[in-house]
Amino acid sequence: MKLLNRSAFVVLPREPFANWTNSLDVDADGLHQCLSLEEQRREGTVYLIAEVSSEADFSKALEAQWLQIFQNELSAWDELGDYWPHELTYESFKQWFDVYPQIMAIDLSSLPLMMANLDEL
Repeated sequence: MKLLNRSAFVVLPREPFANWTNSLDVDADGLHQCLSLEEQRREGTVYLIAEVSSEADFSKALEAQWLQIFQNELSAWDELGDYWPHELTYESFKQWFDVYPQIMAIDLSSLPLMMANLDEL
């Protein structure tokens, strides 16, 4: 078990996001399918951030990273951005997602961490 020098945000979709994903066309490969809000909330995304210790630090980190998180969540359903909302604002981000700050990140795996830069893929 290893303590990572990271804090995190757990991001879960809210109803506007679920409604948006379900408005997208279902593809023939079955990669996109209509899911209820409950089904979508069963799996959230964990975003590691620099280690923080206060609520104010979490607020600053979220204010700095919300757009990148929003774009990543949207691209999981519409990679090219053809059907993204026209305006991506911090207010719409807060309406579309619940964000839960996590102070500590502990790695329970004995395997080494793999890191891939998603910007280069």
